[in-house]
Amino acid sequence: MRVFRIILPVTAIDDAAVFYGALLAQAGRRVSAGRHYFDLGQMALACYDAEAEGDQGSVPPLPQPVYFAVHDLEDFHARAVAAGAVMEGGIDTRPWGERSFYCRDPFGNPLCFVEAGTEFMG
Repeated sequence: MRVFRIILPVTAIDDAAVFYGALLAQAGRRVSAGRHYFDLGQMALACYDAEAEGDQGSVPPLPQPVYFAVHDLEDFHARAVAAGAVMEGGIDTRPWGERSFYCRDPFGNPLCFVEAGTEFMG
């Protein structure tokens, strides 16, 4: 079994495509009027704008962070700042050993970027 897609609720699909395109350093692809997907290897990150998709109601931001393991943490931190993420502190080493930083996308979704090799799996 594997996770193959994470859906991030957004309220402006074009803005989400620009933000995540800058953060992830890739254009991604629009798969429908309200969905824009980014390739994360064996998983897709799907930005989902319910209104643009024609669905009723809006979807609130995620309640807990999505965690990304990256090999270039400082570069991701710089890209997050440049893209307009709301930073929640800087890069730090957590008591459980992860070297990481937390931020929120412009839509309020919490994100955490962890230096590959320091991930704590429980």
